[in-house]
Amino acid sequence: MSLPNDPVILLSYINTLLRDEYATFEELCKSLCTSEEDIRSKLNRIGYVYDPKTNSFR
Repeated sequence: MSLPNDPVILLSYINTLLRDEYATFEELCKSLCTSEEDIRSKLNRIGYVYDPKTNSFR
């Protein structure tokens, strides 16, 4: 499955995966075969950054 293009839907998708299936953002990216920077940059554009303490984008 490809990642959603819409950044708001991507945010929801990534945070759900982080909450339910992955202990870290790095683990999620490896599993999805995508770069951390690609997801970070898309979500940074809408004002979200990864918080390792909560394992989510906020």
